[in-house]
Amino acid sequence: MTNLGPKSAGRLAEVGIGDPDALRRFGAVAAYRRVKSRFPNDTSLNLLWAIQGALMEIHWLDLPDEIKQQLRDEFRKLSDHPRSDAD
Repeated sequence: MTNLGPKSAGRLAEVGIGDPDALRRFGAVAAYRRVKSRFPNDTSLNLLWAIQGALMEIHWLDLPDEIKQQLRDEFRKLSDHPRSDAD
């Protein structure tokens, strides 16, 4: 998928998101949250942008600022109220 190189795709696969359909089911924030949980010191917001760009089939640098802010807000909400990975 657009934006997701071998390292990002490998990390997603390691957390159970091994194909584009799984990524669509999880969505950008939940997928990012899983990777960030597993690799906390080696995962930046750039991965969140890359995942969302992949889902929208655009380069992550082309994501509108409003979408980036929505993703940040959604991630913060999830971080304030963590769910189990089974949710």
